[in-house]
Amino acid sequence: MSATLSPSNSPRESHDAALYAIRNYLKGRTSYDTFPVSFRLIVLDSKLEVKKALQCLLLNGVVSAPLWNSERSCFAGMFTVSDIIHLIQYYYKCSSYDAAAADVETFRLESLRDIERQLGVDPPPLLREHPSASLYDASKRLIQTHARRLPLLDNDTETGHEVIVSILTQYRLLKFISINCPKDIQQLHLPLRKLGIGTYVNPPPLPPSGERPEGYNPYHPIATATMNTPVFDVVHMFSERGISAVPIVDEDGIVVNLYETVDVITLVRLGAYQSLDLTISEALNQRSPDFPGVVICTASDSLGTLMQLIKKRRVHRLVVVEGEEEERKGGKKGRLLGIITLSDVLRYLIGDVSIGEAQLEHSVAPTDPAPTPDPAHVPTGAPASSEPHVSVETAAAADPAPDAPATEDVAAVPPEEKQEAGATEGEVAPAPAE
Repeated sequence: MSATLSPSNSPRESHDAALYAIRNYLKGRTSYDTFPVSFRLIVLDSKLEVKKALQCLLLNGVVSAPLWNSERSCFAGMFTVSDIIHLIQYYYKCSSYDAAAADVETFRLESLRDIERQLGVDPPPLLREHPSASLYDASKRLIQTHARRLPLLDNDTETGHEVIVSILTQYRLLKFISINCPKDIQQLHLPLRKLGIGTYVNPPPLPPSGERPEGYNPYHPIATATMNTPVFDVVHMFSERGISAVPIVDEDGIVVNLYETVDVITLVRLGAYQSLDLTISEALNQRSPDFPGVVICTASDSLGTLMQLIKKRRVHRLVVVEGEEEERKGGKKGRLLGIITLSDVLRYLIGDVSIGEAQLEHSVAPTDPAPTPDPAHVPTGAPASSEPHVSVETAAAADPAPDAPATEDVAAVPPEEKQEAGATEGEVAPAPAE
């Protein structure tokens, strides 16, 4: 039940009470409550060729799907955009584009884990959760494992075999909260940076000479690129840092665009491996004309406004830029300041799951420590919005392309929106708000 917030409460007290109420609400709801009214779940056999699997995802407008081992009749993990990025990285390091074009015709999904081992990339954890588990426990699992999606599995009572029921994603979970806890969301009015939500530019100090040493990143710890950066350099960032989007900045640090893993997939699905040698500017000409733009905000925007945006629009990250407040202090409006991901938001809403909840249970309005920023975790997708206080800016528009790239997202949304995790034709079926 939502906490009753007294008008006399201070902004911090009402904010903390709202957090407590949201956590209690999640403890009383299960993953079943987030399921759409109707949806299709796309499951891929682990022996399917990668090229056919990729075509299947693109035809259905999704960018990830659960894998099934038909020999053992069991869940075998997830096939995601990251797998394609690792495959590209493998052929770059160990083989050639020509070999990639030939091998991808016969390369099977079950061999992807071998690629990860050869690259030295940690394989994704074989996560699973029962649909009847509380949303709070599912949230903790996502945070503790740094996962972006959580497969929900049940068991067939007759055969004893596993059954893949659905996929719970960060976006679906946060949208569920925003729909069902509107009064509490309204109380989350403190600024994002003050709450420690996101990763912010913090470059190392320059030497006394003032000259930037080789490899110096003025936007540390955030990975960035320019319009002249080769696509393959960005692919390296995706693979090595485990991220899925990189802000594109100009010489003044102004954010002009965002390059995502799904943009790389647009090239790969056409078999244009050589196109990875193009610059970002050239590659953006392949981007779909319906690309919604880059969602930006300032550090002074509130968490409540962000949650309201998630309720209305498909948002996976916000690029934090300098606004009027920074400009008054000598900054430049629109310059890159930070990144806020769904992982950052979920981690803050749930709290530090590694230290237990003893203190939380003894107070109606506990104060949570600010989460530790995770510069390597950037979810994908960047839709536009007209939400107040969170501004949208589309820059460096590309020429129209015939096909639209799939957008990484969630199943529990209306069918006119693109989906994630192999689920389509969904509609939100939230539990009644208390």
